[in-house]
Amino acid sequence: MDAELVTLVGTGTTTLVGLMVTDLWAQTKQRVVRLFSRGGDADAVAGELEETRAALIAATGRSDQEDLTSDLTATVRLRLRRLLEQDRDTAVELRRLVDEFAPAAPSGTVHNSITGGTQHGPVIQGHTFTNLTFHTRDGRQP
Repeated sequence: MDAELVTLVGTGTTTLVGLMVTDLWAQTKQRVVRLFSRGGDADAVAGELEETRAALIAATGRSDQEDLTSDLTATVRLRLRRLLEQDRDTAVELRRLVDEFAPAAPSGTVHNSITGGTQHGPVIQGHTFTNLTFHTRDGRQP
């Protein structure tokens, strides 16, 4: 399998597994069933996908959530890989799904600057910070 298809399988897997645990699954389920059931039993594929989805949702908050999610993701990845190896034309349909539903990658660059004079302490720029503690040279907190 060439590098482009390997990348598509990875992105497709992440996208499909992510969709399974969101409200968007209702919109995309039939498209995924069509993709996975080419020449096969669509009802059986739909059932298998719903089982995977139910397992992903049930794993939320459990101590083995990460392991179970990893296993289910690997199953979807293997299925996509086999699908594309058997029929490279399905790559077009998978690419459409990925392009439509994959989370947008951050674009551009971010440049932060500080103006207004001399800063006499730590300066932090970002989104969310919790439990920060700063100490001055003499050991006092500001």
